[in-house]
Amino acid sequence: MIQYTLKCTDGHRFDSWFQSADAYDKLAGAGMVSCAICGSSKVEKAIMTPRVRPARTTSAPEAPQQGALSEPAGAAEQALAELKRKIEETSDYVGKDFVREARAMHDGDAPERSIYGEAKPEDARALIEDGVPVTPLPFLPNRKTN
Repeated sequence: MIQYTLKCTDGHRFDSWFQSADAYDKLAGAGMVSCAICGSSKVEKAIMTPRVRPARTTSAPEAPQQGALSEPAGAAEQALAELKRKIEETSDYVGKDFVREARAMHDGDAPERSIYGEAKPEDARALIEDGVPVTPLPFLPNRKTN
């Protein structure tokens, strides 16, 4: 396996894993590699810092988060990253219980607080139709587990 830092013609940078250098060349040549941010298929390898493995006697470094993107490049990406940071700091992640929690707060059965989580599109639509004030987030939440 090989990891490349890639960038699209719009300047978005992201990391991706490939089975080999030849596999990357083959997929990129067929237009099957696309930007993780905007979907553009005009992607090329970016300049990367080589990874040096520590000696075997030291503990292994923590593996990077799968699918993690590089630092936000433009103003819009920075604003989105800041929005995500603020929501995660000031709200409770309720995961798959989002619909139940949002409805309970709306009905007065639970104390109001800022929450975020996951909902199926049809369940989110039902909340909106029932007047529950919810909005989709423009990012995927970090799944918090205990």
